[in-house]
Amino acid sequence: FAVVERPLPAPRVGEVLVKVLAASVQFTDVILRKGRYPDLKDKAPLVLGYDVVGEVVGVGPGVDAVSLGQRVADLTMTGSYAQYRTLRADRVTVVDAALDPAEATALVLSWMIAYQLLHRDAHVQPRQTLLVIGAAGAVGQALVVLGKLAGCAVWGAAHARHAALVRGLGATYVDSDQADFAKVVPAGFDVVFDGIGEDGFGRAWRAVGARGHLSAYGFSAGVKRGASLARLGYWFAKLWWWNKWSGARTARFVSITALRAAHPRWFVADLGTLLGMLARGEIKPRVAERIGLDAVADAHRRLERGGLEGKLVLVPNS
Repeated sequence: FAVVERPLPAPRVGEVLVKVLAASVQFTDVILRKGRYPDLKDKAPLVLGYDVVGEVVGVGPGVDAVSLGQRVADLTMTGSYAQYRTLRADRVTVVDAALDPAEATALVLSWMIAYQLLHRDAHVQPRQTLLVIGAAGAVGQALVVLGKLAGCAVWGAAHARHAALVRGLGATYVDSDQADFAKVVPAGFDVVFDGIGEDGFGRAWRAVGARGHLSAYGFSAGVKRGASLARLGYWFAKLWWWNKWSGARTARFVSITALRAAHPRWFVADLGTLLGMLARGEIKPRVAERIGLDAVADAHRRLERGGLEGKLVLVPNS
């Protein structure tokens, strides 16, 4: 990483210029940096930054739904590790100025993934049994909290050092280093959420009940072990095979960017729902630390080491 100066961008037709108030630094960015993100078309050198909350300071021609001074959020994939950036006005969601930008930006990727996994992919129902693998991570924490709010019984798998956190979120703790997930609930879980991808998602699949569903959304174990894109592709192929040939059991890899492209109205509606829950105090994302641009490289090292229990948030203009 290098901090560089570039000319201030000007908003084009249909765009707004925002002063970045907060942008998450997350493991998805690590995957992008390592070139292991399947949907990435841009090549290095590039500016990372998957989500953003910013204040509108410039409005391009043809924009009338957003005005100067408003705060907005967007899922950007890249480009938000910056003091200023442009956004498509038709893709942003207005953010209440009373909300903490760091907490609001935590919703845009991590909590949105969790919400859409629960309600757009798995279609969870009250009293269902859920297993969240990687429950101490940002998405995992959101899955536990939102799963409990949906009336489900939730088990959270994590390393022993995170046991108190998982229990504090309201889940039944499972030691991910020791437990055979398939034996935790003998009949199998109604839904298993896996963002780790150990054994090519095989460990999670074995815990799915006879009519259950596996929602896979990440593969951090493979990234940490240096798995090739071909290897990751094989894991995705296994999910497809399981989904096609396993009877009533189903499996799917969920990409938030693909889901947004297919159903853009869902994204706007679901992010609005989450921002409303944040405003009412029903949810509260954990922010571990607010950092400046010069601390981004160290933040990535910390993410790769693991052990964080909250979100690292870039606040570039503080």
